[in-house]
Amino acid sequence: MAASDKERFKIAAENRRARYDYELGEVYEAGLMLTGTEVKSLRLGKATIAESYVSLERDGQVWLINATIPEYTQGNRFNHEPKRPRKLLLHAKEIVKLAKGVEREGMTIVPLKIYFNDKGRAKIEIAVARGKKAHDKRETEKERDWNREKSRLLRDRG
Repeated sequence: MAASDKERFKIAAENRRARYDYELGEVYEAGLMLTGTEVKSLRLGKATIAESYVSLERDGQVWLINATIPEYTQGNRFNHEPKRPRKLLLHAKEIVKLAKGVEREGMTIVPLKIYFNDKGRAKIEIAVARGKKAHDKRETEKERDWNREKSRLLRDRG
């Protein structure tokens, strides 16, 4: 990533396990409906989305379920509930595409990362994904190990 890309947004939470457990399809960027203390807590970078998932409701709404944004310590009595469902903001066409992807067998919607864009708005990156089988995970590990070894050999040679 270039230096200008790093300055453009700050990652608040990342689901690194998703790329290992799922074969990712189309990726979407969605807005998050948050309260004030949730935004402040996200800016501290303490959120976790590893065990969370995205749910589509029948009325066309999209929700982030089971994501943990810890309480803001200086929030006093107006603090938020850490594991409450949070509404995702998407265009209607994107919601229809997501619904079609979920209707297909084995597809699910997984959150990849929560970040702040260049305007300071909290965004979440979600992807339509299919779960990997055990042999696919082993193949991914072999490929990753080979790439690591290959770069080590090239670096030592040069």
